[in-house]
Amino acid sequence: MKKIIFLVILIPISSFSQIINKTLDFDGLNREYIIYLPSNFDNTTSHPVMFNFHGGSDLASNFIFANDMRPIADTAKFIAVYPQGAVDYEGADPGTQPSTSWLHKAPTNHDDIFFIEAIIDDLNNEYLIDQDRIYACGYSEGAIFSYELACRLNHKIAAIGAVSGSMLDDYYRNDIYGWGPCNPSHPTSIMLIPGTLDQNPHSNYNGFSYLDLPLYMSVEEITSYWSNYNNANPIPSVESLEDVNPYDGSTVEQNTWENPDCIKVIELKVIDGDHEWPGTSGNMDINASEEIWNFVSKYDLNGAINCSSSLNLEKSNIMRPKLLKTLNILGQNSNITKNNLVFEIYDDGSVKKRIFLDY
Repeated sequence: MKKIIFLVILIPISSFSQIINKTLDFDGLNREYIIYLPSNFDNTTSHPVMFNFHGGSDLASNFIFANDMRPIADTAKFIAVYPQGAVDYEGADPGTQPSTSWLHKAPTNHDDIFFIEAIIDDLNNEYLIDQDRIYACGYSEGAIFSYELACRLNHKIAAIGAVSGSMLDDYYRNDIYGWGPCNPSHPTSIMLIPGTLDQNPHSNYNGFSYLDLPLYMSVEEITSYWSNYNNANPIPSVESLEDVNPYDGSTVEQNTWENPDCIKVIELKVIDGDHEWPGTSGNMDINASEEIWNFVSKYDLNGAINCSSSLNLEKSNIMRPKLLKTLNILGQNSNITKNNLVFEIYDDGSVKKRIFLDY
């Protein structure tokens, strides 16, 4: 049985915030995306933009809850965008339903890199956005697509985060899709959050090949590529993060490759982690949404903002609270058991409700 952890945090959303469902004609299709404008949004002030990409076969309307950037956007004052992947009819196997996808099965003329570029243009026409501070993150296939944006829309993307998703090997990118090699135009900071037990071919920690043909890069290959491109120290600093929640079955190790200009590659290695979004399912020592925003927001297209030796990018400015005790619905001390509601009390005064379900 696979154990999934669902975290529910009740956070009030200001009545001044807005969720807007948008459509855009692109590539002969009526495409959809969701915009979240932060509380007290002021269109006379320039705002960064954070793109969030769901996994394959999923929906943007689901991902906005799994990777909920709304409370972070309210505080940090950025525009959160959740695009919807298009249905891949050509890539569907016979007898199966087609699924939503960011990387339509080759051979294909469809390329969502340009769909995201079109959204950026639309946002720029409607809102005052900071075009030097456009970021991307994604889960699973959305993570793979985020790497593609860092490779092929790099002149518009300042930094990215990738959770439970690999980067296409050059053979896959060149020989199958015909996109050419990854070709970033500026030093680009990358945060990746992989699970060491993730067995999905497109997110396996050790990469994936088919008949000796390399398709998806390993974590080591990804970090080597970006640290080399960024002229970072080839030897990472290593830090074991506090095991805040001992019940989630995993721990986190932070590996950081840094260059003298504060450009970084950070791997938050979820040891014994699976194909999950930390903070929502699986590991609860970190919150992937908070970690990614806190990381990417330090950068613009010109590099690290206010780079100095005193700037600490390795650790999150968002404090990782320590779990004090776990209570059942009667207020009694309790261990977490499956299919029961518990309340976790943290040293920062926060309370989180959690239910462990077995599938």
